[in-house]
Amino acid sequence: MGILDLLTTANPATSVIEGGVKGLLGGVGTLARDIRTAITGKLDPEKQAEIDMKLAELENSATQGQIEINKIEASSTNWFVAGWRPAVGWICAFALGYQFIGFSLLQWAGQIWKFQSPPPLATDGLITILLAILGLGTLRTAEKNTGVGSSH
Repeated sequence: MGILDLLTTANPATSVIEGGVKGLLGGVGTLARDIRTAITGKLDPEKQAEIDMKLAELENSATQGQIEINKIEASSTNWFVAGWRPAVGWICAFALGYQFIGFSLLQWAGQIWKFQSPPPLATDGLITILLAILGLGTLRTAEKNTGVGSSH
């Protein structure tokens, strides 16, 4: 069952659970046995190459599935489905703007007019999220160039 079959079925979530997850778990189980054999040292080079190929196929399968989900989300006209990435981006931008500009200005103003400024934000998580979003920036550029995201 391919990705196209999953997208055209009446209930894609059921198809993923029934077909995709079972196949993935079966492949992972076989791969785990092969890895165990590799660790014990009873593996010939042909078998090692086969294990590497299976691992690459599983990684590719997971990546392709995520790409298809991203395409479906990006092409949706529903703001709740397609708008979560921009919402996270705006939240990060606002929070980092407050932390590095607003908070500094409030501290400065507090020293001048003798009031206590609000506490700083914990930026570790924000920066992690922002870096992840920026890492996907080329995908967003590609979407804009192809016109996928023009309705949002």
